[in-house]
Amino acid sequence: MDAIELLKRLISISSPSREEHQTADLIASELSTLPGDHLRIGNNVVAMYEHKPNAPWVLLCSHHDTVKPNQGYTRDPHDAIEDEGRIYGLGSNDAGGAMVAMMHCYRELTSHYQLSYNLGIAAAAEEEISGANGIGSVLSSLPNIHLGVVGEPTSGQAAVAEKGLMVIDGKAQGTAGHAAHHRGDSAILMAGRDIERIHGMPFHRVSPALGLTKATVCQLEAGQQHNQMPSQCEFVIDVRTNDLYSNEEVFQKLQEVCESTLVARSYRLQPSRLASHHPFYKLLVQHGIPTYGSPTLSDQALMPFDTVKIGPGDSRRSHTADEYILRDEIEAGIALYLKLLKNYQP
Repeated sequence: MDAIELLKRLISISSPSREEHQTADLIASELSTLPGDHLRIGNNVVAMYEHKPNAPWVLLCSHHDTVKPNQGYTRDPHDAIEDEGRIYGLGSNDAGGAMVAMMHCYRELTSHYQLSYNLGIAAAAEEEISGANGIGSVLSSLPNIHLGVVGEPTSGQAAVAEKGLMVIDGKAQGTAGHAAHHRGDSAILMAGRDIERIHGMPFHRVSPALGLTKATVCQLEAGQQHNQMPSQCEFVIDVRTNDLYSNEEVFQKLQEVCESTLVARSYRLQPSRLASHHPFYKLLVQHGIPTYGSPTLSDQALMPFDTVKIGPGDSRRSHTADEYILRDEIEAGIALYLKLLKNYQP
């Protein structure tokens, strides 16, 4: 398996979320030649290699779905051109580079090393949309995981914490009437009061890694014509939770101060944090790997076990036109994964 050539093959295949079957076929074909038990659930491809019975499991996980190419592309998004050390193409940076680097390391570690833990790898689908048929649909089929290493473009730094996401629909219920009459039950005014409360909501627990929890009203809709007071006003709240709150707790705090009815679309995208006393955290410090808290969402949010997000590439290039990753970044990513995983002692 040549990581760079495999990346180019993946780029050449269109794989937007929910349509990743062809890249799943390619990854399954590559992993089938490597040690371990192999599993495919939908477009998720998994290999699990048991070095030692009853030893803890470490799961390498990246994704092979992409967003759809935006209109700013000046190149064919599926033409994997390498130019002056840059490998261009949709999904090259997010997260093809991490995916192929992890596959390379899985091969090396299962074929040539005696580890103190068992090792698995998952090529996940639907990561870009946090879809129900992504990594969350696989976890119940796996053994208990001690640590997940999530492959995303982090410039080789380690995201030891990640903010959660919750989207809430709010509905203020008033009474319809003619705009010429004075009424005290305007749905718009009720929603406005709630939006002020949400904006000023104090979330006192400040995370050292992730800062404040934040709730922001981003959408508002009410009314059909200028002379009719609407009976309803609907709004949408974007909530980014730090690791000191659960999504459920934040929802309850918001509902307590709002007159409007709130409904959370889901609680499933939870915040995460790797404790500083965790052996992998200590390994990061030992090797001088910078750590940080990530504001961007990944499959970490769906993993109910300890995780760290780390990989080659630069997050600022993700979802941009003419996306690329450097050959040097992939090679450095492989070296970094191997250094950490060879030396890890759960």
